Amino acid sequence: MNNNNLLRGLLFCIGLGACSFAMAHGDVVPQNVNTDGLEPLGKEWLDENPYRENPKAIEIGSSAYNQNCAACHGLEAKSGGIAPDLRYLELGITGDEWFKERVINGAVRDGRVYMPKMANFLSQEALWAIRSYLESVHVEQ
Repeated sequence: MNNNNLLRGLLFCIGLGACSFAMAHGDVVPQNVNTDGLEPLGKEWLDENPYRENPKAIEIGSSAYNQNCAACHGLEAKSGGIAPDLRYLELGITGDEWFKERVINGAVRDGRVYMPKMANFLSQEALWAIRSYLESVHVEQ
């Protein structure tokens, strides 16, 4: 991790009180996502993606994905083997259920964080926009 990224990460985590996150998964620091133009969803998590096939959500989700997810899941959701290839995530509510569970709870194995709890850092709107983008690049296995 270079000094600029280390400083950014430390300043970010001091502000959030989440230093264990910033250092838990390489030098990935969540980037803010501007969700202007999307219907606000509130604090209560929805069970199904409300932005499915919404062009504005896909545009926002593409940018948000590249800033927050691509480091591990690969550009255009094409995994290089570090994390699951999200192009294969099931479409519809079945995929929504898995996505929601993962962004809220993250993934920890043997005490090691494999995916942070992104819902602690990004809004529901931003995360459902990312899900919309992922559906737009979906491929069948």
